[in-house]
Amino acid sequence: MPQPAPPRRDHPARTHLQTALELAQVGMPALPLRKGKVPFGNCRTCAGIACGGRPNMKTPGPCQCPGVCHAWAAATTDPTVITSPAWTTAWRQAVAVAYHPGGAGLTVVDLDNAAAVAWARQTLPATRTVPTTRGEHWIYRGVMLSANQVRPGVDIKSRMSYARWLGPGAGPLADLSSAVRVLVDREETTSARGAVVSSSPARAEWDRTVATGCRHTERYIRTGLQRGLDMVRSHTESGAGSQAFGVARFLASQHAQCPGPCGLDAIGQQIIAAAVSVGVPEAYAERAVTNGLEGVGAAT
Repeated sequence: MPQPAPPRRDHPARTHLQTALELAQVGMPALPLRKGKVPFGNCRTCAGIACGGRPNMKTPGPCQCPGVCHAWAAATTDPTVITSPAWTTAWRQAVAVAYHPGGAGLTVVDLDNAAAVAWARQTLPATRTVPTTRGEHWIYRGVMLSANQVRPGVDIKSRMSYARWLGPGAGPLADLSSAVRVLVDREETTSARGAVVSSSPARAEWDRTVATGCRHTERYIRTGLQRGLDMVRSHTESGAGSQAFGVARFLASQHAQCPGPCGLDAIGQQIIAAAVSVGVPEAYAERAVTNGLEGVGAAT
């Protein structure tokens, strides 16, 4: 893990930029985070993944946008990009710096509360730890799939994800172990219909009351959502989990420029319910949809 110089307190914008440059210098792809500590939304050219997406995303694309688009996929170690005019506005608005763990050959186990930290100390191999506002980041050398809520208060951030830079941490860096890898269910095959029991059958549904900051019409939202749900339900044999991720990512991208809230949480719940209805394990469906929604950085 790199150890950038302590941040200056007199000029926040310069502090974030300098931190990003120091991270990039030691091979850690960096990007700015906006208010809410989330990535900046896509520009108009990249909205709806019309550009094809970044070449390093799950679905390779031709995007050559110089802006801070596509969330974690915008992270870079190129100092000319980090200091470019296209990123200047973002650094002026940035409230924090993030990095792409997978791009640095790392995996972050994000422990969100004291109970999760206690569980990790009893279960996972000791490694470099970084204090967070409510818990700790445990850093391992190695790359794996990313997943949210692999257990209460525990997220895995590696491929297709970002983590907030909170300092180099303390302790030796351990190799990624099977104890961490087994936390992520890699099964993508749709189970037989009716074989999965959902622990939360009653889910929220989107309506205008939860989207007071959305710039789209209600008809536009409902039409797009219904098409997406139909696409998920059409995968009755296999692939519904991956389709749920794609639908979530696409719908979230349409709200990247909205001030929010847009009710994406409710939209996500409906996508999860659609996936579960055709046999996708609920935990997997929840992780797939959460990753799809967060991967764009849209207002919730």
